[in-house]
Amino acid sequence: MTDRLMLLDSASLYFRAFYGVPDTVRAPDGTPVNAVRGFLDIITRLVTTYEPTHLVACWDDDWRPQWRVDLIPTYKTHRVAVVTAVGPDVEVVPDPLEVQVPIIRQTLDALGIRIVGAAAHEADDIIGSLATQATVPVDIVTGDRDLFQLVDDASEVRVIYTARGMSNLEVVTDATVVKKYGVLPSQYADFATLRGDSSDGLPGVAGIGEKTAATLLATHGDLAGIIAAADAGEGMSAGLRSKIMAGLPYLAVAPTVVEVVKDLELGEGDSQLRPLDDRSRADAASLAEQWALGSSMTRIIDALDATAPR
Repeated sequence: MTDRLMLLDSASLYFRAFYGVPDTVRAPDGTPVNAVRGFLDIITRLVTTYEPTHLVACWDDDWRPQWRVDLIPTYKTHRVAVVTAVGPDVEVVPDPLEVQVPIIRQTLDALGIRIVGAAAHEADDIIGSLATQATVPVDIVTGDRDLFQLVDDASEVRVIYTARGMSNLEVVTDATVVKKYGVLPSQYADFATLRGDSSDGLPGVAGIGEKTAATLLATHGDLAGIIAAADAGEGMSAGLRSKIMAGLPYLAVAPTVVEVVKDLELGEGDSQLRPLDDRSRADAASLAEQWALGSSMTRIIDALDATAPR
């Protein structure tokens, strides 16, 4: 079996699991476990379908890093609820999901699935660093199109895109990005910077949408080329040049926010998938009983058993 690394955008997937499995699924003590069971089922499907040899659950140790907020204060503001009684801003996570996140981590540990996060960085940055530094083909599993910037056929990095649901997964390659947006994956971060993204609180350059952004990149190559052309007043209409020049303060900081970090030192770790040993099976069985994980735990253990060398 050829080695292949799968990187999970964990929060993206357990949010999907939470909303996709009824919250009536609960442990004997009444704790909701719908996200836990759904997340395990998602991993089982992915491992069975794409047969990775290595797997990392990439984690948001900081879902809204201050250094990104300092550059663009609107970054992810719509996902924030100000808790005046306590003081800090917190991400809006439904209470029935929040209580399940520690259980998810506990379960992943029991299954021998590596969890990786980094202080002051998002899961996207973990994914960016691991994918860029990998020496084997990489599958990135996410519902976040920002990670299209990492797609690279030459390095065998692709995205398994979940936005249309787990029953309709899309494998995103260079050709997919070009067909969807008219830009290369290497241009996608500049494209997103120009266009903006309301889901992340990025305003973009006023008056520039997807089509204009793609046309500018096709003509000038990258953001630096676009700014240089606007500054020189060449190869660009007066109206478009005016929009670019007006957006220069934003363009000076936005690329740092939009581009994922690729140089984090995350250590070697052990991300290889393998069948559980007797002790791990006992731990997994105990967790399955405690949290009523039932067939979800059975299926993922079976999927791990199938990773044994043939």
